[in-house]
Amino acid sequence: MSGVAVPPDAVVVGAGIVGAACALELARAGLRVLVLDAGDVGGGTTAAGMGHLVVMDDSEEQFALTAYSVRLWRELAPSLPPECEFDPCGTLWIAADAAQLEAVRRKHEAYTARGVAAEVLDGAALAACEPALRAPLAGALLVPGDAVLYPPGAARHLLAEACRAGAVFRGGSRVDAIRPGAVVVGGRALPAGIVVNAAGAAAPELTPGLPIVPRKGHLAITDRYPGLCRHQIVELGYLQSAHEMTAESVAFNVQPRRTGQVLIGSSRELVGWDPATNRAVLGRMLERAVHFMPALAAASVIRVWTGFRPATPDKLPLIGPWEEMEGVWVAAGHEGLGITTSLGTARLLADLITGRTPAIDPAPYAPMRVLSAARRHG
Repeated sequence: MSGVAVPPDAVVVGAGIVGAACALELARAGLRVLVLDAGDVGGGTTAAGMGHLVVMDDSEEQFALTAYSVRLWRELAPSLPPECEFDPCGTLWIAADAAQLEAVRRKHEAYTARGVAAEVLDGAALAACEPALRAPLAGALLVPGDAVLYPPGAARHLLAEACRAGAVFRGGSRVDAIRPGAVVVGGRALPAGIVVNAAGAAAPELTPGLPIVPRKGHLAITDRYPGLCRHQIVELGYLQSAHEMTAESVAFNVQPRRTGQVLIGSSRELVGWDPATNRAVLGRMLERAVHFMPALAAASVIRVWTGFRPATPDKLPLIGPWEEMEGVWVAAGHEGLGITTSLGTARLLADLITGRTPAIDPAPYAPMRVLSAARRHG
């Protein structure tokens, strides 16, 4: 995978899960694709993520993209190798009290009206589903079509499939700059009619003006406790934590892993590129987890890490052409939903590049939207 015989039609910058998915879609569309990354496949944010494949309803636009992407993941699931650790465990959105249970019922109506299967559980049914949760809880919304997977394994699989379709990957190739019709690597310009910036939180370093900032998060993983957690479990307050650009926030979010471990999240901070563990925030995150799942108090946490989500002002990713520079396309700014939306992003981008009709409206994700709005109100 080290070399190309002829100049590529498209250079994808970034071999995280979004870049890998874009490379696969473009290669299958018949383009000669070169993928460049300063590291290896599935590093950066992909390696630091939880790996949820979840339909989210913070906005109509978010719902459309996540539901579309989760459907694509379900279609792909039978062909995923074991190293992807795909687990169709579903998601439980838990309600702590009667008021939150009403919110669960509204969420149920919104999902089912849009064709996403969901079921309202009362407190007893929730306790049967997840005995380790504290009691009493009012109930939950079960979304059975959601899943989790191991993000680095999924990224490696997608890029391997892209290479089987003709793409070429060059790891250890840091892109210094993106120019019209070319990328600069090691002082040398590599020509390409199309350049896809899929560099995640680092995307603005290569395409100045992209409205993306790094948002740090902590995750923790336990030793092996098979059966302790059976579904992805999320508190209803997660959306507020995830999508309000406050300095610090935590929310309860746990996942079962195929290994029997429990992955614990989540936190969010706006601290630039500081990777250090914030023990106060981590402590609040773990306390929140124990509050909802008391058995975690006795669990052994064997690893803690941080990563950087690429956040945008309106909480939607940037997918499409960057009109400030001819030939440059963007697939970045997914915040905490890059794993979920990678397949939908890639399909949408490939549709736009090749002139196919997209399955969902691409306008809400157009990269120029935030810049254009700023200019209108400037």
